Amino acid sequence: MKNKAANDFTVTIVVNKTPKEAFQAILNLRGWWSEEIEGNPKNLNEIFDYHYKDIHLCRLKLIEKIANRKVVWVVADNFFNFIKDQTEWKDTQLVFELSKQTDKTEITFTHQGMTKEYECYDICSDAWSGYIKSSLKNFIETGKGNPNPKEGEGFNAEIVKKWNLEKRW
Repeated sequence: MKNKAANDFTVTIVVNKTPKEAFQAILNLRGWWSEEIEGNPKNLNEIFDYHYKDIHLCRLKLIEKIANRKVVWVVADNFFNFIKDQTEWKDTQLVFELSKQTDKTEITFTHQGMTKEYECYDICSDAWSGYIKSSLKNFIETGKGNPNPKEGEGFNAEIVKKWNLEKRW
C-alpha cells in the first residue's frame, strides 16, 4: 500500500442528510459512480470490477467499513489506456470519512496515493471532483446521481483482450 501523503487528492462535501443515509449512498457505487460494476462493492473483502468504455478498467476490494463513519476500497489492479505507468493507481485507496455536522454530514473523500506527480492526476482529479461534488452529493440528497451508464451486458472481456490484460485480470 502507498502511504498517505499531504498531496493525496482530497475533496470534501457537506450534505443535508444523516451519516447513515450518506454511508448507504456511498456504498451504492452504481447509483453515483458507474452502472458498469461487476461484483458486490458493499461486502467487506470482496473484489469487484469497474470499467469505463475501453479507457479505464479497475479491480477494487472493500477493505474497511465502519458503519456511518468510514468506507475504504483498495485498488487491486488498474488500467488506463492513456498513460504509460499502469501502476499509478495500483494499491492506492479510495477513502470516504463521514462526520456529523449539526443536522448535516461532512464527507471527505481522499484518493490516498494519487498525487500530482501522476500522469493521470489532472484527468482523474477532475473526474473525482465531478463524481463527488455533483453525482454523489445529488445521489445522497435526492436519490438521483449521474453515474456512467451501463454500456452492455457485463464486464467486456474483449476490452481485456484488446489491451492485453489477460495475465493481470
